[in-house]
Amino acid sequence: EAQHEPGYCAFYDECGRNPSVGESLLPPIVPCYNYSRARALTGEHYRKLKEVCRSCLVNTYACCSIRQLLSLEMSLTLSKAVLIRCPSCAENFAHLHCINTCSPNQSQTVKVTKVMNVTSNNITREAVVSYQAFLSTTFAYGSFQSCKNVRIPATGGFAIGTMCGRYGAKLCNPQHWYNFQGDSSNGLAPLDIDFQLIKEGDTEGLPNGVIPYNGRALKCNETTPSGGEVCSCQDCEESCPRMPPLSLPPGPFRLLGADGFLVISIVLLCLLMFAFIFYLFVAYLVRSQKRKDEEKGKGKSKDQNSNDVTQQVIDPSEVTCADKNSLAAQAFLSSEFCHWGTLMATYPLTVLLLSAVVVAVFSAGLKSIELTTDPVELWSAPNSRARQEKDFHDKHFDPFFRTNQLILTAPDREGHIYDSLLFGLQNFSGLVSKDLIIELLQLQTQIQDLNRTASLKDVCFAPLNPSNPNLTDCAVNSLPQYFQNSLENIDAKVNMTELGVTKEVDWRDHIIYCLNSPLSFQDITDLRMSCMADYGAPVFSFLAVGGYEDDDFTNAEAFILTFSLNNYARDNPKYKVAMQWESEFLKIVQAYQKNPAANFTFAYMAERSLEDEINRTTAEDIPIFMISYAVIFVYISVALGEYSSWKRILVDSKFLVGLGGIMVVGCSVLASMGFYSWIGIPSSLVILQVVPFLVLAVGADNIFIFVLEYQRDVRKHGEKREEQIGRVLGNVAPSMLLCSLSESICFFLGALSTMPAVKTFALYAALAVLMDFLLQMTAFVALLSLDTRRQDNNRCELLCCVTVSTQRSTQRSNKPNEGFLLPLMRKYYAPVLLHRYTRFIVMVVFIFMFCGSLFLMFNVTVGLDQELAMPQGSYMLDYFQYLYKYFEVGVPVYFVTKKGFNFTSVEGMNGVCSSVGCDQFSLTQKIQYATNHPELSYLAIPANSWVDDFIDWLNPGSRCCRLYTFGENAGKFCPASECTPADGVLRPKVEQFNRFLPDFLGNRPDLKCPKGGLGAYDKAVVTDQSGEIIATRFMAYHTPLSNSQEFTAALLKARELAHNITMGMRKIPGTSPDFEVFPYTVTNVFYEQYLTIVPEGLFNISLCLMPTFIVCCLLLGLDLRSGLLNLFTIIMITVDTVGVMTLWGIDYNAVALINLVTAVGISVEFVSHMTRSFALSTKNTHVERAKEATANMGSAVFAGVAMTNLPGILVLAFAKAQLIQIFFFRLNLVITLLGMAHGLVFLPVLLSYFGMYFIAKWDGGTENKQLCNISD
Repeated sequence: EAQHEPGYCAFYDECGRNPSVGESLLPPIVPCYNYSRARALTGEHYRKLKEVCRSCLVNTYACCSIRQLLSLEMSLTLSKAVLIRCPSCAENFAHLHCINTCSPNQSQTVKVTKVMNVTSNNITREAVVSYQAFLSTTFAYGSFQSCKNVRIPATGGFAIGTMCGRYGAKLCNPQHWYNFQGDSSNGLAPLDIDFQLIKEGDTEGLPNGVIPYNGRALKCNETTPSGGEVCSCQDCEESCPRMPPLSLPPGPFRLLGADGFLVISIVLLCLLMFAFIFYLFVAYLVRSQKRKDEEKGKGKSKDQNSNDVTQQVIDPSEVTCADKNSLAAQAFLSSEFCHWGTLMATYPLTVLLLSAVVVAVFSAGLKSIELTTDPVELWSAPNSRARQEKDFHDKHFDPFFRTNQLILTAPDREGHIYDSLLFGLQNFSGLVSKDLIIELLQLQTQIQDLNRTASLKDVCFAPLNPSNPNLTDCAVNSLPQYFQNSLENIDAKVNMTELGVTKEVDWRDHIIYCLNSPLSFQDITDLRMSCMADYGAPVFSFLAVGGYEDDDFTNAEAFILTFSLNNYARDNPKYKVAMQWESEFLKIVQAYQKNPAANFTFAYMAERSLEDEINRTTAEDIPIFMISYAVIFVYISVALGEYSSWKRILVDSKFLVGLGGIMVVGCSVLASMGFYSWIGIPSSLVILQVVPFLVLAVGADNIFIFVLEYQRDVRKHGEKREEQIGRVLGNVAPSMLLCSLSESICFFLGALSTMPAVKTFALYAALAVLMDFLLQMTAFVALLSLDTRRQDNNRCELLCCVTVSTQRSTQRSNKPNEGFLLPLMRKYYAPVLLHRYTRFIVMVVFIFMFCGSLFLMFNVTVGLDQELAMPQGSYMLDYFQYLYKYFEVGVPVYFVTKKGFNFTSVEGMNGVCSSVGCDQFSLTQKIQYATNHPELSYLAIPANSWVDDFIDWLNPGSRCCRLYTFGENAGKFCPASECTPADGVLRPKVEQFNRFLPDFLGNRPDLKCPKGGLGAYDKAVVTDQSGEIIATRFMAYHTPLSNSQEFTAALLKARELAHNITMGMRKIPGTSPDFEVFPYTVTNVFYEQYLTIVPEGLFNISLCLMPTFIVCCLLLGLDLRSGLLNLFTIIMITVDTVGVMTLWGIDYNAVALINLVTAVGISVEFVSHMTRSFALSTKNTHVERAKEATANMGSAVFAGVAMTNLPGILVLAFAKAQLIQIFFFRLNLVITLLGMAHGLVFLPVLLSYFGMYFIAKWDGGTENKQLCNISD
């Protein structure tokens, strides 16, 4: 058996492929088993050793051949690819494997455990396929520490996560790391290595002669011997500098001393105008040259609108392959839809029955529909950081309590100046008066005594007696609490002598003292009253009064009265009790507000108020939506009719067709909702309100295009009704397919959004649009077939047995009905729009609009203020107004620590506390520094610290927690009323910390020991069964936050601070590498989205724009130009919409994003039909083709989209909900008007300049006309 001796190798050279390893990333070449002396290296061999293992070996002897060095070099190259960001890590990694492979004392650090016969080049030798490697824990831990934080920039993850197998970065430790490296199944290791990590001095179980390798591992903040620099802060915590001071927020973007976005917009405007004018100039030169070269008149030089002819008739030889592809695509689609339409029209009843069955099957899922009303579920992704932080907080601590609050003022009362014996001259506002304090106490008592259906003590937040609270244990914060809610204490007065002066002191002196020292158990007057509330906790001044400046509390303009209830889960029976109490609370407050004897002007809210008001306004606005749909239905029914005489009005009307179209839309929405209910995707009120409007816009447009095309068509000789319907469908269905497919794909891609409300809306809308198209191609075609059969038989609508004169029936077959709009647009609108000068003006105006909107888009306000969710006239609007005006602090913010920090160590305590002996950059110190700059950090009040109070509580000088030092009770707890305290600062040992922490958290604060943790901290520290602290929180307060922008900025700054704290605390010994501090505020889940909503919106809208271009190109036969013009116009509509949002005060948020995604869909309706109509026109010039498209398709789009949406949208102006008024009335009105302007004004002009010619009149053009095999 081989010995473990210095200077000997355990294996040497390569024997061949490891037979026990299958496929791998590198060839699994294993060394030969060879117990022999280390070889002296010279020349190339030695040079290669120094190149591969340059910093590890200085000896000229080694146990590796040059072939082994080459294999080692290849293996290390793969690992260094992810570790080289940290040179010392990469060096340590190479160090170990060089020692195992090449050390001249190899036999002392490895033990071969398995050999196999390997045949290579017809030579069979024993090869090592497994061995043990012995390492000291010092070296192993040091190497691991240098690598554990190295990042992979492409993913943002840790490199160690890819090198620790199933444990990942989070659970990785030195042993797991080395186990993965020695596992031949990882695809990199050629053989199995069993790494044995041996503590220094531990020789038990070691083979004789084995000495665990104990080389020096470089730290990540050290330079390497080969010249590598220290690792970056991102990859190495030790390299991070101390926390820098808060930096100023970046200023506005500026260029050339002006607004940068304005400069960009002006430059873009100039470039676009120059490009357009240059194009006109070049086009004019080309036309002039052609005019000179003309020998024969092949076309007119001017058309009837005085526009130059820019294109002559195309000869068949000029038609390109792409042109023929476009023609073939149109012919194929039209032919297929023609046959399909004929089939649907031939068997209408069967089609309707089958359609109804399909819709019924899909809609059956509605029985299990779930309607999401929880704002958290709607607007915050389950895997978002804010949701995870909320879940962590609510799991380990109680959810934030339910708040019921009044803010009371007395604006018409005059104040006075009080000359206090102790405090001098003090200003007292008219509000801070004895009679109003007593009136406030009476109102508070009336609410506290409420016991009709629920008692306050059953549901109240009672921090000092949570298990069995009495009414006086309930947390009620108000100014009367400084008198323990006692009228006798308010009336108390006493003469007091100070510095030889005797004066009466009364409630005012007590108020002055308590507002400035709310934690006192006794004031400094001879009244000797406590400032603590009757429930035993302090009432901080900012929770009692508001509307003061510079801590001039007695000059406050508002009283604050707050009742705090426990926040129960919705399935908890006490949840209903809390809701009942809040309902009675609102009744009392509202009755008091109506009392003419009340001296207060006030605003109020209950925790349930937001939900109540939203539900109330939703119910009240349902009739508005119903009226809106009714107006749309009436319009469609009237507008689709053909009216030639009063006698035939019931025959030619399209009431049932309009009703059928509405039902198709409704069925598509129901089918979509039913399908997603089947698969468990919940719906929401946003979906119920927006999706029907969207599908109605799409569906009505297609209905109008189809019906109007049929009315304008003349039935050919011998052609059946069904064949005519099929032929008409063949003409228009490709356009309907183009729009519907674009919109459906657009919304499906929009479902990639991380916002739940946007995601579910996109899914529902995508399927609804798709179902609407399918039902239009089936059920609506069948309905039209039945209706035309009725009309051809001259039967009245609704009264099918009644017939009228047959004169119209005869005329119907020979004369198309163009209606009113088509001749108007053909004769007047199109000629004026497409006049030479008009076109130029239109281009200039819309280019200016686009650039101006681009500038406005960069200035759009991001956010959604919570008062917008309230209906006009809601009492909550008054509450928000009072809240922003009078509150001196904002919402509480908790800095929450996770498991992994050793609070029991001296370093751990010093890294958190802020008192004597603490780290100057501890957790609470950093928060303190931040509050010194509230305008930057949005932090107003420093965090409380249970660690500081615990240390003070343990301090013998605190009279709280001491031990007997002698006698029979030595070592046991000593009550604060006994023993003489000693001086000094105490940092408890681990045993003391764990022993006394529960006593501290359960100790009720009192006059002798105000540092007791019950109430303040008993729910701020969470331990597991072993006593280890797994979560704590430190509460600070934000500055008053009044809008979305401030809430979002406060969240961002709090996270930056928490990250800085996390990085600092991880440096403390004993801290887990995955330890983290995060800020938690109840509003974070709502405002986190605004940190990413701009890139999120750009991503979603870009995804939606993509299919509009691709589908247009494909369905028009790879017509890139038409696709680009289509895309450009839709982009202009979207940009202009955001620009108008800025002008009209519509903020950009998730609701607006849903509407912008909808805007892309509706824009497709305004644009794509027109683009396709222009592309298929057979007129000779750009202008003539644009004129034909404007008249024929423009009239249908105007009637189908614009006039369908506008009446319904205008009705929404009467809704009470501000959200509906702003984001459904205003925004949808903007979208519709801009879509109409771009689709019917800008796009025809754009096409007249830049449109394609690929389907002009040529001899082969007739092949596009015979789409169905119908004989003339």
